[in-house]
Amino acid sequence: MDTQDKNATKSAGGKARAAALTPEQRSEIAKNAAKERWGTDLPKADYVGELTIGDFEISCAVLPDGTRVLSQRGVGVALGRRPGGREYREAAGGNLPAYLAAKSINPFISNELLVAASTPIKYRHGKGGGIAFGVEVDLLPQILEVWLKARDAGALTTKPQMAVAERADILTRALAKVALVALVDEATGYQDVRARDALARILEAYIEKELQPWTKTFPENFYKEIFRLRGWNYKGLASGEKPRRPGALGGYTNDLVYERLAPGIYEELQKKNPKQGRGRKAHHHRWFTTEYGHPKLAAHIEAITALARVSSSWEEFKNMVERVYPKPGATIPMNL
Repeated sequence: MDTQDKNATKSAGGKARAAALTPEQRSEIAKNAAKERWGTDLPKADYVGELTIGDFEISCAVLPDGTRVLSQRGVGVALGRRPGGREYREAAGGNLPAYLAAKSINPFISNELLVAASTPIKYRHGKGGGIAFGVEVDLLPQILEVWLKARDAGALTTKPQMAVAERADILTRALAKVALVALVDEATGYQDVRARDALARILEAYIEKELQPWTKTFPENFYKEIFRLRGWNYKGLASGEKPRRPGALGGYTNDLVYERLAPGIYEELQKKNPKQGRGRKAHHHRWFTTEYGHPKLAAHIEAITALARVSSSWEEFKNMVERVYPKPGATIPMNL
């Protein structure tokens, strides 16, 4: 894999779309990522359960390192996509699971999702010890958004594909009523056995000790959707004018992103990167670890953007965010 591909796979949230890569480059990314992820010593998931989202049930597990995963097969069943068939065999990127294996949706799969979906997390199931394949729970909104984007672009060409998009729409709206990580913990029983040093381990995984070089992290669509929902006039980079951002935008970014990532993250960023005069020494995202924190940050930003895309008003958007990504320690609002 050349340097350009390596940079692409480590980019913030795969903002460079997979369409920019050749099929050969995409295949090489997936193969190399598989070599790195699949080792001989597989983690055993002692905490497993069934996650209910609307009318759908998806098997889930918590791995020894705290990673929450959804069953790859369960995600496929929920979307009505089964492995096999001509479409699956002919789809570009044969390593992709059935729920992303369709040529018509290929241009809408980000590089980050391409790598993650092509190299599912391999682990041993706590009940029986059989080998299972999972996808990180944070990626589910991105998987659903691929189908919604393809539908909105008129790229879906068959009735079965439109049926998948309909399920993706239903799941996306159902997700607005739940907090995924909290539900996985509840379904598996993991919430009762969290280690006392969980906060310290979270901070170590997410936050670097030293400031990192700047990389583009927030895609233009993140701000474009906020402007749309707030009723503000948006002038993107394509206009040739420097975008003017209201002062409230920084507060929205903290509220929607940094305060909802994981317990203690925002507070630690405030300590490491305090305000100095009218601003800060650096962007918050430059403090995130390359291997773990930055990909998690990018995935969260993309998920928040996906919720914004399906919202018709700022109030609807904020309500969905509160339900899907509540701030640590917050009470999840319920429909009464």
